[in-house]
Amino acid sequence: MEKETIRLIVNDLIGNDTAVSTDDGDVIFQRIKSIFDARKQVVLDFERIQMLTTAFLNAAIGQLYSEYKSDYLNQNLKLENVADEDKILFKKVVER
Repeated sequence: MEKETIRLIVNDLIGNDTAVSTDDGDVIFQRIKSIFDARKQVVLDFERIQMLTTAFLNAAIGQLYSEYKSDYLNQNLKLENVADEDKILFKKVVER
């Protein structure tokens, strides 16, 4: 049986096109965690995000690695509409 997938649009959740603060990252982290706790998958959509920082990503995604194994995250968290220049930021966060 396939898991239900929930789409989270970052811009809608933080009400901003700049994903820079750890507070905003914590909002995303809590939403993802509650969806995972409900045994569902997440698509994290970065449409309409103009600026992204590692501080935001560490709070939003980095914290997930202390709660879940990498394999679980690879299977249950998908990223969409990430600008090419921002992909390196995700790589840094995952490596930490």
